[in-house]
Amino acid sequence: MVIKVLGSGCSNCKKLEKNTKEAVKELGLDAKVEKVEDIKDIMGFGVMKTPALVVDEKVVLKGRVAKTDEIVTILKNS
Repeated sequence: MVIKVLGSGCSNCKKLEKNTKEAVKELGLDAKVEKVEDIKDIMGFGVMKTPALVVDEKVVLKGRVAKTDEIVTILKNS
């Protein structure tokens, strides 16, 4: 599983990345969490408002910071 956190590096983007890593650890997943900061790459996903979360190349969250428990639910359903 490849998980991407899309964002420019703002505090919300960093918080989403932290929560995502906590969710991966909580679930014991063999997943790679990547940070994507290049605006062209972000726009390639059709995301205009960050932060956003992409799981296996599918946008599952955008425009807000999800709490760890919500990300756990998202990852279980992905």
